[in-house]
Amino acid sequence: MKIKSADFVISNSDVAKCPKEPLPEYAFIGRSNVGKSSLINMLTERKSLAKTSGKPGKTQLINHFKINDNWFLVDLPGYGYAKTSKKDKKTFQKYITSYFEKRKQLVCAFVLVDIRHNPQKIDMEFMEWLGVTAIPFCIIFTKADKLKPKAIENNINTYTDQMLSGIWEEIPPFFVTSSTNYMGRDEVLNYIGNLNSDFFSEKRGDYI
Repeated sequence: MKIKSADFVISNSDVAKCPKEPLPEYAFIGRSNVGKSSLINMLTERKSLAKTSGKPGKTQLINHFKINDNWFLVDLPGYGYAKTSKKDKKTFQKYITSYFEKRKQLVCAFVLVDIRHNPQKIDMEFMEWLGVTAIPFCIIFTKADKLKPKAIENNINTYTDQMLSGIWEEIPPFFVTSSTNYMGRDEVLNYIGNLNSDFFSEKRGDYI
């Protein structure tokens, strides 16, 4: 898939105010400081479409970007560490949960995981919640340029082994990426392109 256009549409904390168009959308979410904004900018080839920051927790709203005028990329607040109050964190979690439970246009969630680290409890718990809630998702391993190929393979195996030893019968699709060298860009976009083709071929009606 080629990205011909990528435009910011709206930021808000109320799912009811999200775009009404019955277009497929894909949500990107992960722990704070996982490189989500950099990944979004890499995928769209727009240097500042999503705001990047040295301070974790920069994204604090549901952000919709319309891509190629026929699907939405949704940038969600990160979970985990962020320099915000406990009250604010609970507020973020409330509308993130509301988004996933109520947003009918959502086709797939992409959960970002820093490939340099062992499986983190908060990531595993969030993916388990998605599974129990029957929300389709993929894993995007970020920052792969920081490791050698063998280390990447070993860390992915650690993730898959832990997931299969728990509640999972099979591993969800996953992608290995780097915002620095564009690793995995084509694979992620082609995956979304295929899902879009399925979405439109089913000729889904108005969601609202």
